[in-house]
Amino acid sequence: MKLNYKRTILVGFAFFLISAFWQAYDTIIPLMLTNKFGLDQTWSGVIMSLDNILALFMLPIFGALSDKKDTRYGKRMPFIVIGAIVAIVCFVGLTFADNAQLAKISEGTKGTYWTENYTVENREYHNITNKDVPAEYTVRDYAAKVYFNKTYDQLTAEQQRQTEAWYKGEDLNYDTVYVYSKPTDGVEENYRLCKTENGKLVYADDGSPVSERTANAYSSLVSDAEAQFAKSVTKANWWILVIFIVILLAVLVAMATFRSPAVALMPDVTVKPLRSKANAVINLMGTAGGLLVLLLGLVFGTGKVSNQLMSYSWFVVAVCGIMAAALIVFMFTVKEKRWNREMLDAQAVLDAEEERASREQASTEQGDEQKETKPAADEAEASDDEISAPQTREKLPKDKMKSLILILASVALWFTGYNAITSKYSVYALNVLNKDYNATLMIAQGAAIIAYVPVGMIASKIGRKKSILSGIVMLTAAFFGAIFINSSSPDFVLWILFALAGIGWATINVNSFPMVVELSKGSNIGKYTGYYYTASMAAQVITPILSGALMDAFGTMSILFPYGAIFAAASFVTMLFVKHGDSKPQTPKDKLEMLNGADD
Repeated sequence: MKLNYKRTILVGFAFFLISAFWQAYDTIIPLMLTNKFGLDQTWSGVIMSLDNILALFMLPIFGALSDKKDTRYGKRMPFIVIGAIVAIVCFVGLTFADNAQLAKISEGTKGTYWTENYTVENREYHNITNKDVPAEYTVRDYAAKVYFNKTYDQLTAEQQRQTEAWYKGEDLNYDTVYVYSKPTDGVEENYRLCKTENGKLVYADDGSPVSERTANAYSSLVSDAEAQFAKSVTKANWWILVIFIVILLAVLVAMATFRSPAVALMPDVTVKPLRSKANAVINLMGTAGGLLVLLLGLVFGTGKVSNQLMSYSWFVVAVCGIMAAALIVFMFTVKEKRWNREMLDAQAVLDAEEERASREQASTEQGDEQKETKPAADEAEASDDEISAPQTREKLPKDKMKSLILILASVALWFTGYNAITSKYSVYALNVLNKDYNATLMIAQGAAIIAYVPVGMIASKIGRKKSILSGIVMLTAAFFGAIFINSSSPDFVLWILFALAGIGWATINVNSFPMVVELSKGSNIGKYTGYYYTASMAAQVITPILSGALMDAFGTMSILFPYGAIFAAASFVTMLFVKHGDSKPQTPKDKLEMLNGADD
């Protein structure tokens, strides 16, 4: 029996549009909240966790509702179609609230921030590593520090004029950088402006090559002032934020209504022996949707530093157009009821053949006469039932329970570290790295896809636990290495680190879920699946809020990658003590099956 790839791909268009939405959501919504509405990282994290909070109770509810619902179009189709249409309409509607806020904050300019002498956070201040400097500066003092390494009052009248002209003019562009040295041994903090000469970065005062870590002047001087102005606009026009959140909730509720039905559709139309292979195809479709949205982000420039206050209307319309196109293909090609009937008929044949083979094997082993085959088989089946029933009710042994708890703790820890990066990276890339987040995320996803097959092969050789531990090492190393990346770092270094993170995440992802269900019995796989997703979803509820609160407490976003690295490393410790669930899987007949489970 072969998988019907055409049908599976068509079914996969539902997951394609789901993944396309979430890729857009995870990248632009944090930017809207921080850049347009001026929210701090804590409140941005609270709003970014709403989808995970809704998912905790809505996914099982609507999954169960779709099980019971039966229409002329099928069980899952109405949920998918109606939910997707509402989500598309509301997602486009979200841009109207975003544009209304943008219209208000566009009244602020660099001239406004200078004239009104805005107070902004000192990007060089850190509550732990550099707290001997002011936590805040006025825009004028900050500009004077960067341009002349003095406060504004220490400048001559001519220097003040030059500083103001530099700040307001084109010279202070999105690529202007400076070097900062923190005070040590009585030496005051030091700023040195840099410039590009013959394609190389040099110090503006003497032209010598720059070898130190640099910071972006625009992000330090202007971006925070923009956020401050946006916050004041939000306070004066709070109703825009309320409308934004209400529409956002409508989008999230709509998406939550059809995720479970969309996932359940594949097994509805695929016989059991082919579901692993079909799930791999579904996951590839989802990844394709996410990659396409990242490509759109490059086209529309959503990751450019110069576009931090851009209108996302056309980008969202393009994403929704992709979602709508996928939905149309899905609606007019997927024949849910007919394909489900065909699957049930085919499964019945397979079950009958399996039962017949089982009876023949039992008859051969027992050496019974042909006429006694059926009673013997019936007796064997009854015996099996008698044995399996108490096993189902039996509690998990203490050693296996300990392993289960440790695996779930590991799942929660690595999701805590990883999801903090994914939910905050777009803001971090623009405001700290001054780099386009789309390219790096595309590389991470591409590396993960390429890694799935070899990761599956390696796991079949060395086991799941060792594979996961090696994946954690790669993920931790990537996050640790990213700590030292700054705006002047070569792009290829960041790409290498994100490729390593993608491979590490793929290695963890492919093997972790099977370890959990390995500890279950055949009759309670669903319960253990619930354990796995509860651990992962709970972590994704907490981590945007926790990471955001820490950023606000320390006064810097630079703790993002240390945060991710610490939690990833902690998951290595808990995983190290796991003793069960590590049955070495048999190499799949089809290498495509190695992608199974990659949708976590």
